[in-house]
Amino acid sequence: MAEPQAETRTEPQEEKRAARRFPLRVPVTVNHENAARPAQLRDVSARGICFYVESAVAQGSPIGFTLTLPPEITLTESIRVQCKGRVVRVENGRVDGKLAVAAVIEEYEFLPEV
Repeated sequence: MAEPQAETRTEPQEEKRAARRFPLRVPVTVNHENAARPAQLRDVSARGICFYVESAVAQGSPIGFTLTLPPEITLTESIRVQCKGRVVRVENGRVDGKLAVAAVIEEYEFLPEV
């Protein structure tokens, strides 16, 4: 008599994000270790951000970033926002060699129009 096969199922992972994410492809300036680095935004929410950058950023390190939220997000005019946060995840493996960096937003302020 054959032994019963163990059933393997992959359970869907629980969504850990508590805020709606907005996919955006806009430039963002990331300040890390006293250097401003250009990056490309992947998505943003009220609590976090994910962006692509060329150089390594350590998980847990503090960062700052400035971006402009477009009218489709603000439902008014474009708004520049300066944020401070902490890196919570770094992923590599993109074909272009860039790293995906996810950070939690801990502080933010709206900047005046230039």
